[in-house]
Amino acid sequence: MSFDFKLPDLGEGIAEVELRRWLVAEGDQVREHQPLLEVETDKAVVEVPSPRSGIVSGLRYKEGETVRVGEVLLTLAERAAEPASKAQSPVLGRSGSQTPLPAQGMAPRPASVGIVGSLPEAEDEPRTAASGVAGALPEAAEAAAAEEPGGFAGLATPMVRKLARERGIDLRSVKGSGPRGCIRPEDLDRQLPPSAKVMGGAGTEERVPLRGLRRTIARNVIASQRTTAFVTSMEEVDITDIFEMRIREQGEVESRGTHLTFLPFFMKAVQHALKEHPLLNASIDDEAQELVLKRHYHFGIAVETPEGLMVPVIRDVDKKSIIELAQAIQELGRKARERSIALEDLRGSSFTITNYGHFGGTFATPIINWPDVAIMGFGRIVERPWVHHGAIVVRKILPLSLTFDHRATDGADAARFLGKVLRFLEDPALLFLDCG
Repeated sequence: MSFDFKLPDLGEGIAEVELRRWLVAEGDQVREHQPLLEVETDKAVVEVPSPRSGIVSGLRYKEGETVRVGEVLLTLAERAAEPASKAQSPVLGRSGSQTPLPAQGMAPRPASVGIVGSLPEAEDEPRTAASGVAGALPEAAEAAAAEEPGGFAGLATPMVRKLARERGIDLRSVKGSGPRGCIRPEDLDRQLPPSAKVMGGAGTEERVPLRGLRRTIARNVIASQRTTAFVTSMEEVDITDIFEMRIREQGEVESRGTHLTFLPFFMKAVQHALKEHPLLNASIDDEAQELVLKRHYHFGIAVETPEGLMVPVIRDVDKKSIIELAQAIQELGRKARERSIALEDLRGSSFTITNYGHFGGTFATPIINWPDVAIMGFGRIVERPWVHHGAIVVRKILPLSLTFDHRATDGADAARFLGKVLRFLEDPALLFLDCG
């Protein structure tokens, strides 16, 4: 008998994914909970485990193709039950080599992301250390690690090695983003100069497929622009007091293993202002034609990664201290850049913040992170002549850009909200008072 394994519901309304990488090949024997493939959905990379043991008898999609929830991914042929003495027998890899499963009691390497939702016909028993190989390296990469001439002893699949040779790339100079540093095709793409011909052919043009995270970003920003009636308002604010406070407290915070940036102060100022302007801490239910006001303060924070922009969510900003926010920013930023962030950490924001000033930007028109109705952008802090207590002095000036959905509120309310944010940033002592 055979079993058709369908793409399970990953939760959060996900309808389709991109098949990023197969972790098995036809003819492989797999165990229950062993990762079968890697998919990319909503900016997260997710390993999909097998709901049962069996032999892979058919892969229905190619890497890079889009798969919808409920469509058949592969077929598993049933096999006879193994004797207990063979519980730790090896699993055949793509190249025919044998890769032992983790021994009983040994913790497996951590997976990059856990699956969200339920799998069809999966048993409700807890996963043990020996029940799978989440995060395991593709066997072909392991087998080829010692075969590449030229002194490269790292990990890369034969396909990646062939691609590197065709492009003239020395694998010793490439930093792998896969498990245990395994080099992936996208790692090679980042090594090419702008004039490189990824797709081949003559002329001066280059065609690069919109795939993975870049395709997700493209789809989301277009959907946001088509859905929202966006307006951007801009202001400048004197943050000299916050600047000096950060310098004073940097040593204390670093002694706790955390780097203190300006972002936690910005988040607190926005959170306090939102309490008086709840129409901007909301989303719009287009189907029901309702404005959904949020009673929580979950902020999406735009983070640059090698593959594009990700927006992890820091929850309960109102309940966290400046130091706790700094720790959360540091941790989620690390996970986003490593692509080890969980799907739930990318969902559920009520407001979004982007700090493009870190890259030298001043003013911008940030795109709303739908279904939020507003996003605040912070530009580069510069020294400027400023009127302070009646005198012209040099102060630290921060540019602000607020984009909001005009369907949710009007310009007057947005301007008052922006003015409130300015007040908290100019006088940071207010952030530590119970001033609503």
